[in-house]
Amino acid sequence: MKVAHLWQFVFWKLDLRPLCIECEREFEQITEPICLKCGRPQQDDAVCSDCVEWERRLGTERTLRQNRSIFLYNDWMKELMNRYKFRGDAILAQIFQPYLQQAKKRYFPHALTIIPIPLAEDRLLERGFNQALLLAQLLNLPIIEPLKKGKSSKQSKKSRHERIHSKNPFFVSDSQLVIGKSILLIDDIYTTGTTLHQAAIKLYEAGAKDVQSLTLIRG
Repeated sequence: MKVAHLWQFVFWKLDLRPLCIECEREFEQITEPICLKCGRPQQDDAVCSDCVEWERRLGTERTLRQNRSIFLYNDWMKELMNRYKFRGDAILAQIFQPYLQQAKKRYFPHALTIIPIPLAEDRLLERGFNQALLLAQLLNLPIIEPLKKGKSSKQSKKSRHERIHSKNPFFVSDSQLVIGKSILLIDDIYTTGTTLHQAAIKLYEAGAKDVQSLTLIRG
């Protein structure tokens, strides 16, 4: 791992690269074919079984229209995200700006309302920043934050079954900001899809027209 050497590449000028070539090669970008709904790499472009189950449980009118992710969650990315989220190296988010901007342009070319997945207040105080908000800001587009999150246990500590069947912790503080809007949620990682689907449910209930998501990583 070369994470310890990343700092010298974070602040770059002119033609300097944000990462050295050796470090950049450690990233595994997702390539097609992928699930047409959640963006999971697979053998074809059919809707995967997980997405079929979400549609069965929620109905197509309350599920995400699509999610697209940029990277696979390999060992290199796990170490990098551990430093970013849990060791306070928030500046590392800057590494991902060109990738996020390219993904937005490719998968979501039309104007959308950007909403980052929020942290619960206690988690925000503990961490000091919202990793999803920092990623959303890299798109250089207007951001609104009517989506809020109540206190809940860490998703990373839950089993897959516990995540999928957990109580929805989200709520919308001002529905006037989302009524009739096409929304793009931003988050760091799509694992089971629970977080993003729960957020979408509340946004649809508040009157959103359409909800999609862009995540940095597909777990």
